[in-house]
Amino acid sequence: MSTGASSAGILTVTLCRDPRQFALLEEAWNRLVRACPTATPFQSHAWLHSWWLSYGREGRLRIVLVRRGGELVGAAPLMLVHRPLPLLVPLGGGITDYFDVLVDRDHAGPVLTALARGLHRAARGAVVDLREVRPGAAAERLYQEWSGAKRTLADSTCMELPTLPFDELVRRMPTGGAQRVRAKLRKTDAAGIEEHEVTEHEVPRAVRTLLRLHEKQWRGRGVTPEHLKPRFAEHLTRATRRMVRNGDGRLTEFRLDGKVVAANVTLLSAGLSGGYLYGADPELRERKVDVATLLLRYEAGRALADGRPVVSFLRGSEPYKNHWRPETVVNQRFLLATASLAPLLRLHESQVTGRERAVSALREALPAARDWRARLNELRVR
Repeated sequence: MSTGASSAGILTVTLCRDPRQFALLEEAWNRLVRACPTATPFQSHAWLHSWWLSYGREGRLRIVLVRRGGELVGAAPLMLVHRPLPLLVPLGGGITDYFDVLVDRDHAGPVLTALARGLHRAARGAVVDLREVRPGAAAERLYQEWSGAKRTLADSTCMELPTLPFDELVRRMPTGGAQRVRAKLRKTDAAGIEEHEVTEHEVPRAVRTLLRLHEKQWRGRGVTPEHLKPRFAEHLTRATRRMVRNGDGRLTEFRLDGKVVAANVTLLSAGLSGGYLYGADPELRERKVDVATLLLRYEAGRALADGRPVVSFLRGSEPYKNHWRPETVVNQRFLLATASLAPLLRLHESQVTGRERAVSALREALPAARDWRARLNELRVR
């Protein structure tokens, strides 16, 4: 697409539109992920390429690549959509909790300038809509580099805990809550639940078990329909298998008397350990086993042993997460456009904020709306 000189050498910017080329980037992409300190597990090649195979549409791939010589030093993984406005949006879609661009730490300044230039050319006919940008992400600096029209909106709420010994996490809670957690853990330990970390070759069988337990756990309470679709199962199996192989993910089973009663997929990066999806047999409640506490104790222990600084609950502010007094982190949504497309950006912004106001008003006016949505989702699944 373009070339430019910098003190770090010649940078070449290209636009990848060929899924076959994207597949061949795996090794170089993984090196870049390791060289980018802000990267989350959702920027791994395993996650993004698997998502494209399950959810991508022909002719829509748009990945801005920056190379220094033959080395990949920057990437912005995007795709073109029409909703009905033409937009460039992140690969990963709604099942991906964090978006970021990838920037090699050793050449960050020139690479961000080159990425902004390449994205500016790629966005000549579309608004760039970067959702779920975690605070501190490299995409924040890309936003600052942008020379055209731009807007910032709030996106999803995430919850995070510092990686501490589990006893210290419990002591952070109010006295009454801490006592209840300790009592629950005594019952859990008395039940004799055993942990098993799934190997790469066990992943397909283990994902099927997890999704079966997930559906059973949420039955009658509004399961997310996407989690029960074949394309999601294919993606989760394929991505988890590759991430387990590369050390970017973990699938853990919890067994009682040899039977799998809970399973959890955890996605890993240098900066965090994130619990992505779990399933649990409702019978555990009858045994007084608190699944959320069971999973958190295990994941906090693993994160501490691995030296990962954050245990993330990822998106969502469900009440059970607040019991642990986590830090609330609000993702950002960056809207970018060339100067000539500024009116289109403002139109898209008004549509986004209008939908958000409508949803908020509906929730306030109809407290039962969530229950009706849960029932509708249940019917759709059936």
